[in-house]
Amino acid sequence: MTIQDALLEYLRHKGQGKGSRFKRYAERSVGYLIEFVGSKSLTDYSRSDANALRDALIDRGLVASSIKRNFEVIRSVFNVAAKEAGLDVVNPFSRVIFSSAPPGRKREPIPINDIYKIQQLCHEKDDDIRWLIALISDTGMRLAEATGLAKEDVFLDAEIPYVRLCERPWRPLKTGSSKRDVPLVGAALWAATRAFESSPSEYLFPRYCSEHGCKADYASNTLNKWLKTQFQDQYVVHSLRHSLRDRLREIECPSDVVDQIGGWRTLGIGTQYGNGYSLANISRWMLRMSL
Repeated sequence: MTIQDALLEYLRHKGQGKGSRFKRYAERSVGYLIEFVGSKSLTDYSRSDANALRDALIDRGLVASSIKRNFEVIRSVFNVAAKEAGLDVVNPFSRVIFSSAPPGRKREPIPINDIYKIQQLCHEKDDDIRWLIALISDTGMRLAEATGLAKEDVFLDAEIPYVRLCERPWRPLKTGSSKRDVPLVGAALWAATRAFESSPSEYLFPRYCSEHGCKADYASNTLNKWLKTQFQDQYVVHSLRHSLRDRLREIECPSDVVDQIGGWRTLGIGTQYGNGYSLANISRWMLRMSL
């Protein structure tokens, strides 16, 4: 079984319902392996090949986090294919040392004063791009989660307005814990209302979402470009998600409530029991947090 065969096997078993982005990431990571080490059968790859790939990616300019993500994909491709083929081999891409890779730039959360400024600017501009930023600012949703919302996922007339994040044919969710209901408060409630009233289609943000897929990467480029013009390259839109966690910490919100709001995985067996916190409970914390 060659690495190309392994990739096809991996996508067949793990790629169902994951969307085009999942496939692109897998193809890119395996493409790096083929480019720098060569196409081989699984049993012919060695630890020296893994180290050579790591060093080549460092020379290419990738930082440690990006290199690790590529290795995670390659490791998974190798494991799934080897298991399906009944190969009893050690994965040479496991436990690779990455200490020589550059650490990269840490994403800093956005201070409260700047979040308030961003929300004010969104109100002034009042268009779909700014609605998307404002929605994320007071919900902490991932960009793909927000851009992939359908209008039927938005419940503005409920006693507690909220959005429902669930798997969609055009936009899968990142993890199982990503499936959740998120109350709409502050700037997010305003943004969701404006987007809902203005969208001519079934999608909340039709500029970036259709039956053909969710273009979160395009949205990221546009939103980050606008933030750069306002804050001289200090922040990216994903920083709003980091900031939400800090804002909830500041009001001493319990960590498992924070995890449920953001769709982060909570460790521990006990967290897997029950249905989690009620919408009313979560809304109470988010109202305290909102600006």
